[in-house]
Amino acid sequence: MRNLFWIAAALLPAAAAAQTAADSAAIIATAHDYIDGWYEGNAERMERSLHGDLAKRIVMRGRNGKDAVQHQTAAMLVAGTGRGGGSNVPLDQRRNDVSILSIFENAAMVRIEASDWVDFLQVGKVDDRWVIINVLWAFRPEALERMRGGGR
Repeated sequence: MRNLFWIAAALLPAAAAAQTAADSAAIIATAHDYIDGWYEGNAERMERSLHGDLAKRIVMRGRNGKDAVQHQTAAMLVAGTGRGGGSNVPLDQRRNDVSILSIFENAAMVRIEASDWVDFLQVGKVDDRWVIINVLWAFRPEALERMRGGGR
């Protein structure tokens, strides 16, 4: 009987933190507003997906051989999207694969496989809306090679 108590106690926090199908759908919709908004050059979709205090960061190696963290704000991302964003990426090359890695209470971790990079989104439920609060991203090696002049 004591073992049954400990098994039930171990399962209780997981059940209490479980999310609904509606939460999962809203998280995926938020991620698609972000990535599809970028590809469409649709600033409204992009803005809808972001928290106003968003921080988007990438670690890039400089010409001096040292790594540096580059930063974008929500306003910078929305403005860049409004100027066309990724609308120059051919339709057949656009990747927008979204995976929810983890959800707990009002926090989620999401991975987006995009054309030339991978985004890791930290998504939070703020005032009953799932929005992107932080993004850490990295270019795919082949994209970096093209950017540096070694590819197509």
